[in-house]
Amino acid sequence: MGSTVHSDETLNSMHVFMVSFPGQGHVNPLLRLGKHLAYSGLFITLSAPESVGSKIRKANNIIDDEPVRLGRGMIQFEFFNDGWDINDPKRRDLDAYMAQLELVGREKLKWMIRKQDETGRPVSCLINNPFIPWVSDVAESLGIPSAMLWIQSCACFSTYYHYYHNLVSFPSENEPQLDVKLPFMPSLRYDEIPSFLHPRTSYPFLGRAILGQFKNLSKSFCILMDASQELEEGIIEYMEKLISTPIKTIGPLFKKERNIISSQSIRVDFIAAENCIEWLDSKPLKSVVYISFGSIVHLKQEQIDEIAFGLSGSEVSFLWVLRPPHVVPLGFLEEVGDKGKIVQWSPQEAVLAHPSISCFVTHCGWNSTMETVASGVPVVVFPQWGDQVTNAKFLVDVFRVGITMCRGEAEGRVIPRDEVERCLRVATSGPEAVRMMENAVKWKKAVEATVAEGGSSYKNMQNFVDEVVRIGIS
Repeated sequence: MGSTVHSDETLNSMHVFMVSFPGQGHVNPLLRLGKHLAYSGLFITLSAPESVGSKIRKANNIIDDEPVRLGRGMIQFEFFNDGWDINDPKRRDLDAYMAQLELVGREKLKWMIRKQDETGRPVSCLINNPFIPWVSDVAESLGIPSAMLWIQSCACFSTYYHYYHNLVSFPSENEPQLDVKLPFMPSLRYDEIPSFLHPRTSYPFLGRAILGQFKNLSKSFCILMDASQELEEGIIEYMEKLISTPIKTIGPLFKKERNIISSQSIRVDFIAAENCIEWLDSKPLKSVVYISFGSIVHLKQEQIDEIAFGLSGSEVSFLWVLRPPHVVPLGFLEEVGDKGKIVQWSPQEAVLAHPSISCFVTHCGWNSTMETVASGVPVVVFPQWGDQVTNAKFLVDVFRVGITMCRGEAEGRVIPRDEVERCLRVATSGPEAVRMMENAVKWKKAVEATVAEGGSSYKNMQNFVDEVVRIGIS
């Protein structure tokens, strides 16, 4: 079904209010969705707690409540105070913070929506992402249609769904090493399921938060997924039949974002990205290893040291995202010279698209997973927890674009320098590197077809815009 042609006046009157959990990996995909919807003609407000709002303003020169023209529509930001001082030590207790965020967020969201109504911008649709399922409760109480942007794989969605509804057996205290068998998925070892579901997880509160979304699925008129039909076709088709709420795959959102002219100037990085593209320009084709463990994975300093020594021993060129308090061993930078560059934050989409990149050593967060697959870059997987371990499984065993350096936090060991060196050599030269690159190029082409005009993600996005307009004027 093709997209309906709407007047700019009709589109601009549709106000989509988006609420994000305060994490870099949550705000980024929601902004990417917001950019596309604005470009299509809708009016977008992106909201998140002030705890990240202050960082976003500083790093990106964003001003609250100041709409910015993007394509046929507009986008603005509105951050809200969660009730705790920015340096309050209670923030380190994430279980307590999640409760506080919900307690204050419910009332703040109602207040912000009323304010938008008073300024002549009534909210037509609410969109949230995982960890804040209470947003759909607020939408229901106000009679506003809501949707949810799922920012993990459909494989993880299926895993959480089957766990929540007790449809298959999962590891328990009595059977902690039980394998999990789900329809249209490879068998998952106990350390390959999203770790929040394991009885011995260190983060049970995150499991409770994300499972709360499954209690509220029926309150959304659709589930948007930053995923690609071509990457998880069987799983997506199965889940579409299993649940009553329609699923629309619209990813990878970052790939769609790059097609939006000038949208790159609107960013929500918590840290300003450093300029490393000129350095990459000086390197030969497929010669640089890119290393980044995202915004929240924190490795032991001992592990950082072993990675550094492994890099030195492998003699590869590298770009490494490394932030304080982590440091490299004394004399390391002098030893590697111009073969290595360390930055505190990078423009990752541009880095992965650069022709000098040969492979990506990644923690396998879903944003990074989609970005590397869509860019055709092989990986060395170094997951820690959450959905990262499941994504790593798919990258290595299903998509066959990577090799394993680490199995996750549950492995309970520091990966020694000789293993780091071996993995880097295998991923950058020899028959295994050739095979991974061939597969990476294949998946890149499949993803490009998904977001191109007529592709499944392209059509689903257009249909979502039509649906927002339809429910907004009904």
